Formats: sequence, C-alpha cells, structure tokens
Amino acid sequence: MKFYSGFSLNGEEYLFAPYVSSSAYTICGFSYGAIKALQELKTMLERGERVDRLQLFSPAFFQTKEEKFKRLQLRSYKANRELYLKNFESACFAPHQSKIVSRAANTYEQLEELLEYVWSEDDFIYLESKGVSVEVYLGGEDAIIDVNGAYEFFQKHATLHYIKTANHFLLTA
Repeated sequence: MKFYSGFSLNGEEYLFAPYVSSSAYTICGFSYGAIKALQELKTMLERGERVDRLQLFSPAFFQTKEEKFKRLQLRSYKANRELYLKNFESACFAPHQSKIVSRAANTYEQLEELLEYVWSEDDFIYLESKGVSVEVYLGGEDAIIDVNGAYEFFQKHATLHYIKTANHFLLTA
C-alpha cells in the first residue's frame, strides 16, 4: 500500500487507519495527496503494474470554488506562510479536537496546483476499464473542500463513504 500525504503534511496516515486497505495493490491519498495518488496510479497502470484499489480521503476538490476564493488562498499563503498553515491545520480538524500532525516541505506552486486541479470523469472511466475499484471518503463537516461538489462528482465514479459528523481528517467527536 502506498499513501500520499496532504498539502504541507507528513505522517498523517495514522488518522485514516480505520479505512486504509493494507493490500499491496492499493494506493491511498489524502486531500492534495489524493491528486498525487491518482497521478501515480495512472503512471503505474501505463507501465503495466497491478493496482486493484484507489482510496481517496477528503480529496482536494476546489473546481467548484470561485477564482476569488483561490486567489485569496494564494495571497494569504504568500503574505504569511506560517499563519496560513496554522489556520489551515486548525480548519482541517474543525469542529473537533486537534491531533498531532507533522509538517512537510510545501510550496506556493503546490498550493496553486491543488486549488486549480480539475478532476476528470475520463480518468475514472479509464480506471474502471483497468479494473481498479475507487473508494472516496468524505466528511460532512469538512471545512476545507467543497463537500457537496465532491459528493456530486465522485458518487458517479466511486464507492462513496459519507461520514456525516467527520471533518477533513475524517475524525468525529
């Protein structure tokens, strides 16, 4: 199993332990890491490697957000990176108690990539043609992504797990 971390994070995999498949043929990604997991999966399939399952935890879904929202995020990051990351982590845990997460190196370009990324239906049709099952986990109290937009998009392409009282890290009270 391969796990791809969220933006600016490292080692948060333990938060998803109840959901993560331990199969060697599974790729998992959280938030920004969901984008990276999908990209890696497509590369692996093109090389003829076996992958049975893709698990996406709170995938970064901003394609329904207005451009002014995205510009504000980028300006805030550029103006005070440390404050931006502190507020971001707090929002990831809201409305529940924060847990320990480690930070990883991060860049303006990575934030821009996750905000501008557009999930493609063609990618999921391709995965289905290759026999890859897709599972998506969304938290109903996620204060980071557009949960409703993500729900509408992914319900057509994946087994969708909607956890009504969960936050971005899929934690409940």
